[in-house]
Amino acid sequence: MAGLSDKERTGCAKLLSLMPESDLRSLFETVTNRKIEVETARGAMEAIISYSNDAAELLKRRKVQRDIIFKYLAKEGIVMPTNIDKTLLVKRTLEFWSSGKVRLFELFRLGPDIQSTEIKAETTVEQSSEQFCRWFFQLLNSQNPSLGQEPQDWGPQHFWIDAKLNLISSMVNQHVEQIQGADLVNLRLLALVKDERLFLNPNLEPHGHRLMSSPHGLVLVAVAGTIHRDDCCLGIFEQVFGLICSPMENTWKIKFTDLSVRGPGIHDGAEGMSPTVTCDFDELQQQYRS
Repeated sequence: MAGLSDKERTGCAKLLSLMPESDLRSLFETVTNRKIEVETARGAMEAIISYSNDAAELLKRRKVQRDIIFKYLAKEGIVMPTNIDKTLLVKRTLEFWSSGKVRLFELFRLGPDIQSTEIKAETTVEQSSEQFCRWFFQLLNSQNPSLGQEPQDWGPQHFWIDAKLNLISSMVNQHVEQIQGADLVNLRLLALVKDERLFLNPNLEPHGHRLMSSPHGLVLVAVAGTIHRDDCCLGIFEQVFGLICSPMENTWKIKFTDLSVRGPGIHDGAEGMSPTVTCDFDELQQQYRS
């Protein structure tokens, strides 16, 4: 019996603690095949973890309901769409538990010290873009009141004081907004999720995000994804971030971001293939060269 890793055991214990005791007891009996007895809920949890062959098997148990996994992920700061099914929640939980060492952008709260030279390592490029996108959209989406989650630390502190936002909407007719200043950029992005109740779901597959650093200190991150409101998919988006490290604070902040949204097309609708990054990084580097 392979058993669970230390990280899986810790995660399972947190998840099981969210279950009603009646469901926990029922799960305990199923997993142990009623071959042992325990007196406490804690004992039941320990037995469930000890007798489970692997984490996936445990998460797929009928008594481990979708809402429990959703609640667990939310407590870990991982915000998911409210209409997501259990299969995808299980997949996301296993990904979270299997992420080994702390990577560059798992530390990247736009606050902790990260040396600018680290981001140029070839082995961190794909990991870094994924981790930044995961961090940013979890932070932004947590402000959406329809998700019922505790809002995370969103604010102008994550942007340079002269940060710029270009927002291009082609949902019906093309509409362009150009906004400058950390406070205004912060408020406009916040309004998308808090007031308009949009949920931006990034595509974290390899073709859905890219990262490139330049010798001038600019790091570009691009990501594509789908836009949702409640159970309705409204279209797709592509967003590019320009990140620069502040030498005084030794922290990374967003210098600019371009967000383009449009309705789903024939070949890239939300019901079909995942959105793909299409931006030209060379052109962006010339445009925003530091």
